[in-house]
This record gives sequence, C-alpha cells and structure tokens, in this order.
Amino acid sequence: MKQLANLFVVACLSAGMHTLAWAQPADFSDMVERADNAVVNVRTFEKASQPEMDALPWLGEFCRSLPPQLQAELCNQLNDPRGQRPQPKHRKAPEQKEVPAGTGSGFLISEDGYVMTNHNVVDGASNIIVTLADKREFKAKLIGSDERTDVALLKIEGKGFPKLPIGDPDKLRKGEWVVAIGSPFGLNNTVTAGVVSAKARDTGEYLPLIQSDVAVNPGNSGGPLLNTRGEVVGINSQILSRTGGSIGISFAIPINEAMRVSEELRLHGKITRAWLGVRAGPITSEMAESMKLDKTGGAFVAQVIEGSPAERAGLQSGDVIVQFDGKTIESSADLPRLVGAAKPGSTVSLRLWRNGASKTVMVTLTKMPSESVTAGDEEPPAPKTNALGLAVKDLSNEQRQASGVREGGVVIVAVEGRASRTEIAAGDLLLSINNVRVNNAQHFNQLIEKLDKQRSVGLLVQRGRLARYLVLPAAK
Repeated sequence: MKQLANLFVVACLSAGMHTLAWAQPADFSDMVERADNAVVNVRTFEKASQPEMDALPWLGEFCRSLPPQLQAELCNQLNDPRGQRPQPKHRKAPEQKEVPAGTGSGFLISEDGYVMTNHNVVDGASNIIVTLADKREFKAKLIGSDERTDVALLKIEGKGFPKLPIGDPDKLRKGEWVVAIGSPFGLNNTVTAGVVSAKARDTGEYLPLIQSDVAVNPGNSGGPLLNTRGEVVGINSQILSRTGGSIGISFAIPINEAMRVSEELRLHGKITRAWLGVRAGPITSEMAESMKLDKTGGAFVAQVIEGSPAERAGLQSGDVIVQFDGKTIESSADLPRLVGAAKPGSTVSLRLWRNGASKTVMVTLTKMPSESVTAGDEEPPAPKTNALGLAVKDLSNEQRQASGVREGGVVIVAVEGRASRTEIAAGDLLLSINNVRVNNAQHFNQLIEKLDKQRSVGLLVQRGRLARYLVLPAAK
C-alpha cells in the first residue's frame, strides 16, 4: 500500500509539473532578437519663441529661470520699474528655437526606409529624429499622417534596412501571446509581453482595436505589437489608465488597416474618405422588438444630411441600415468604418429596414466635404422612452423647409399627462407611429385610437434635423 501511495504521489507531482510547464509562457528571445533591429525610437521637436529680455539685461537670467506663465505676468513689469516696457527702436521678431516635444516608437516596414508610427507621436513636429537599435540617427521626412486612424508614415534615407514582417490580425485569438517593443519613458527597445484580451474592441475610435494586457507606457506609442512568430499584428496606440501608466489594458491598431492607410499616405500624402451623409445610432433591444427586427444589429438613421449622397438616394430618418455593400452592419460603429474605407465616387448598395420591410437602395458616395463631417457619422444620444398624451397639428411650409421633412409628419403643440414628465417638447415633429408614417394631424388621431394599450408603441420623433426612435412601454 505504501509503495502504491508513493507511486500515486509521484504521478500527481508529474502531472502537476506537466501542467505548470504547459502554462508557462513561451521563450520570446529568438523572436525578439530578429525583430529588435527593425524597431526605432522617434524623437520630435517643435519651434518655440524665446522671450525678449533686453530691456534690463541684469534681469534676463532671473526672468528666464521663471515658468512661462510667471514670465508673462512679471517680467514685463520688472523690465521697467514704472510698469512700462521700453520699446526698442528696431524691434526684432522673437527668436524661434527648436525644443524637444516628445518621444515615441516606430518600426521599419521596408528596406528603403519607410517607418510606421502614430499620428499622435509626430503631430505638430517641426523636426523628427529616428534612432535605430544600432544607435544610428536619421532625420525623418513626414510622408503623411492621418489623425482619425492615428497612423503616420515617415521616410529615412538609405537602403538595406531591417524590416518587420506583416501578420494577419484577423487570425489572432483571445488568449494568444503577443509582445510589444518600444521606448517607454525613453528606454529604447524595451520588451513586454501579454495576451490578447479582446479583438475588434470598439473604443469610439475610427477603427476597431486589439486589446491586450501587454504593459504599454508613454513612449510605447507607435511601436509594434507582435505575434509569437515575430509578425506585426498591430501598432500600440492607447492605454486605459487613471495614472498615465500601464494597468494592463492597452489597445493596438490592427496592422492590416494601418497598412492600407500607410499605402495611401505613401501615394498621396493624405487620406481621402468617402461620405454617405447620415448620423447614425445604435439599435436597442426595445427598438428591435418594436421594429420587428430579428436582432439589435444595424445602424439607426437619426438624420439624413441635406444635399448628401444619402438624401439623393432617398434615405429617410428612421431607416435602419443593416448592410453596406454586402457587408453586415453588426453595430452602428461599423457604418463609418465601412463608409470611410470606400472610394469616393463608388456606387454601393444599402440594405435598409423601413416600416417593417426590407428595402435595397443604391447610393453613389462622394468625397467627404471636411474632417468636421464624419463619414457615416456620429452617434446621437440613446433614445429615451416617452408616454402618449400629445396634441399635434399639420406642418406649415416653413416648418417643412426648416426640418427637411417633405411629406407627412405633424408638429407637437402640447404635451400633457405622462408625456409632460418626459423630454419630448412642443415643437418636436412626429413622423411615424409603430412604423406607420403619419400623414397629417387627422391621421395621427386615427392611429392613436387604434393603439393597443397592452403593447408598447414606437414613435419616430424629430427635433431640428435629428430624429429619434422612441419606444413607449405598454400602459400598466
């Protein structure tokens, strides 16, 4: 028995050792050794004016030692005891000097010196210095930078540079090991490792991001996120932190999207995006039920911008875009990404859900008029429920012109009962009830009379040019 017990203990220890060995992270040293030489440090400089300190030279050193705010508040007074700053006969423009602006990371993507980094690393820089792992320094040229995707492309002169292979972020799996190399706090070519925490994380940015628990700190921005084969799968871009340091939540731009952006930057120096011209929001479960949608996916059209491709194609407030050019819209955040990736001038199909039925329209996208107008569009505040108890009247010609509502609809002139305790207000437009378009005030009253008080009610309400779909719960 004792011998059997000993054998059992040995077996358990062996199994435990095997489990521990399986759980240990891989050795990344060979991979890092191959990748290290292609990762660079990026230092930026910006021009700053040197304050003029020539009125009383003996005060110059003192004033220059003060913080800029105190210089502005005190030095003008100190330069002249009477409080009046002497005016030189020939005033010179303030001297412009380059001062350090920041540091970040980057990596070589070609043997002829193209370097990828973040827009936020080089934004506003007057001079960019790239330092390789072998300590060679190069003055870099900014080929192009895109704020919305946070991707920038640099070029250094030379040939035969080491480059990193490009991987496929779509093949990443949650729990897979990934490695970051960068310059946190200026510590060049620092290596940290972790696992993929989530894919396609929607953080409100233009692209879905890769979330990991790799330690990323200030200075890592722009550096590569690598898989265990040494392939770049992302660009380290953001951290979630209350302290400014790593707490185990970092985000990277998928490299396939970044490469697409960098190629357009290389060819044209800027990104030209397509424009649809709607403002879209999410579909809640209550909205989906009221609209008879199978799921909560899709983008709810809250506003169709006047003169936009969407208006010319006949889109309406209250539509739900469920497919864009054959691609399913899983959430409203997918729409601006798909629109932005399309080419201006291209004609695409939109699959809509309108008034309880599916509809397909063709729309020709145009060039985005400005960066202040989003590709497909900002999310309005989430719809809130109201209660019935409304008095309405027909729209005047002036109201139609101001609101963009060409047919049907009524204007709310009084809010009573339970509705008075909600945000709905006189002056709002009511466009439909339970996916049935309201033709006029008489039609509105007829629809209200037919409502089943035991069921929820869906209202399409417009304020200004922004529409909201409100689901009113059943009366208790």
